[in-house]
Amino acid sequence: MKLVFFVVAIVASLLALSSADMYMQNPRGSNNRLNENSANRRTANRMFDSQNNNRGGYNVGDRTDKKAGNDQAKQYRMNYFQSGTYLTQVAPNGRTELTVEWTNQHGCGGNEDTDPHKQNCNIVLQYMCQDNSSDFAPDDGITIRAGSSTARSDYSRLSSASLKQAFINRRNSNTRADRGLNEPWVTYDDCTRRERNKGLFTATQQMANKNAAINTRQNRNGNRNGYECPEERDYYPYWHPTVWTDIAILAQNESLCSYYSAESFNSRAKGTRVEQFANNGGRKHFSEANNPAACAAANGVWTEYQSMLELAPQFTTPAACTADHQDGLTYAWGLPYDIVKINAFENIVPACFVRPPPVDCEAAPWSRSNHLGNGKDGVQLNYKWTLPYFPSMNSKRCILRIRYDISTDDYDPYDTDATNNAQSPVQENPLVQVGAAGQDLRLAINTAQFGRTFQDRGHPFTISPRPTGVSNTDHITNLNVRGKRGNIVQTFPATEYDYAPSRPKIEQGDLVHIQWTGSNSHNNGAPGGDGQTGDAGEGTGGTDRHNLLQSGNPDENFPLPIEKVTMFDGVTVGWVASGIDNLSAADIAVILASAGYYQCMETTKCGAEAVDTKAQLQNQLNNAPASFEGIMLRFNTPGTYYYLCTRNNNFTNRSQKG
Repeated sequence: MKLVFFVVAIVASLLALSSADMYMQNPRGSNNRLNENSANRRTANRMFDSQNNNRGGYNVGDRTDKKAGNDQAKQYRMNYFQSGTYLTQVAPNGRTELTVEWTNQHGCGGNEDTDPHKQNCNIVLQYMCQDNSSDFAPDDGITIRAGSSTARSDYSRLSSASLKQAFINRRNSNTRADRGLNEPWVTYDDCTRRERNKGLFTATQQMANKNAAINTRQNRNGNRNGYECPEERDYYPYWHPTVWTDIAILAQNESLCSYYSAESFNSRAKGTRVEQFANNGGRKHFSEANNPAACAAANGVWTEYQSMLELAPQFTTPAACTADHQDGLTYAWGLPYDIVKINAFENIVPACFVRPPPVDCEAAPWSRSNHLGNGKDGVQLNYKWTLPYFPSMNSKRCILRIRYDISTDDYDPYDTDATNNAQSPVQENPLVQVGAAGQDLRLAINTAQFGRTFQDRGHPFTISPRPTGVSNTDHITNLNVRGKRGNIVQTFPATEYDYAPSRPKIEQGDLVHIQWTGSNSHNNGAPGGDGQTGDAGEGTGGTDRHNLLQSGNPDENFPLPIEKVTMFDGVTVGWVASGIDNLSAADIAVILASAGYYQCMETTKCGAEAVDTKAQLQNQLNNAPASFEGIMLRFNTPGTYYYLCTRNNNFTNRSQKG
């Protein structure tokens, strides 16, 4: 089997010892953190294999001004509104845009022929959604959750039992409500049993378990990170069905886009062997076969599944399913990869489902090598994600994932496969002759990392149907906050506070959804690794707080008094979390200035939440909530508006402005 993956085969030797590589800044990447007071994360393998430094990452958001502790219902999940129908997304309107921002250390982007980098790279953005459960943290093996314990989920080794109940018992004993969960337990259990792709180049690495998909060149010992399947993590496009839906691949070269578009699970069916439990126990969630030939040799049934956005059960026949539904979506009749049924050990039967849109593919944005900073244009590396439209109008619980793959041209990353292992083109720490009287020099090459995948993921969030008053054709821009408490050394490789995006550009009549989240435990305390500990900043130690007030221009550090605020003149409210009607420009200004602590100016409009009734807001926002549920504003008056946060405005460099 030839190498089918995205340039993950090789990487420059100078990268082999580095460990600070891919960090998502908006939405806040976790880097496997939960709610630690320390600068270092507590459990590096809690949810996924990041390959990152122990520092970095953001704690899960707190809903109020108090720590959520072990009560997951007190955590805050960012809530975005879905796009209008895909039909309207072809036009300028109808999209809900979320700016995904990140920093990657080793550089990326640029045409390799005219603007060469020290390495090749690709960046993949993916998400996973499920119907949102009314239970904030069910005790099961499938519901996405942040958890309340920093410990990794349990996993007991393979059972030899052939009855379904044995697997149910093992799953139920492994999974706990207080442990974070992204991938379902059943997909990892399958990964431990499925034969690995032995056509892949493994260089000089010897697999600890020669057969399982949990063993890869980068993870030869089969180390476990949550319920992530290492083989699926290390390679893209993956050759089996996966719970992840592709958003975009930012490629080293646009010439690769036709390949990625064709091979993405969004567009192409992927196969697996389907087996049945004994005594009519239903569909097994696992199989050892990893290709049709091995499946046929074992008298199995190779079955191809398709990626789905969601089921469309209202259409019960192929003809009804594939008719033109005038909503711009693509419906298909076939076998959807339905992880809910797989988790319940049920057979998947032909059904109608909505296909996800094709993966977006473009050249990766340029970034400097060995620098966790902005790109060439002076802003954070970013991608504008058009959020999906779910025709069921069900609220979805989701997780976002970003992967960063780097390699070099020391050998052909596409045509080097397992047949080259015996005489690997790269060796461990090889000696090279430089022609100076037989002098040898040693290169620092670790063949497990000579080609490497890094990763970050955010905390769970929701995508909700558009609220009443927001039409399918309205264009929504999300305005959020990135960063955490501390100076640049204490927060690194996270960032200090800023708005995200820092300079949004919108069209007249567009909606802006202003929302943010923060933690009450960003103390950055010991252990701090090789960085500085501490949480320099204003207000109560360890707490994130934000607000938004209009200012005169970017180089002023004082907000305008409310009587001079023009930013909200002519603004209409599309939605507000409080549900209060008829908000005035002054009401909007005070909501944003107080981080949602006040809901309006006068008691007659919002009762006990009004400025003239509620206990006074502490002047550094200490008693304001760490997270702001949001307000959606329609800006109707053209202009350029400047705004700042009063608390996080330590002149000169720590200046939160937009």
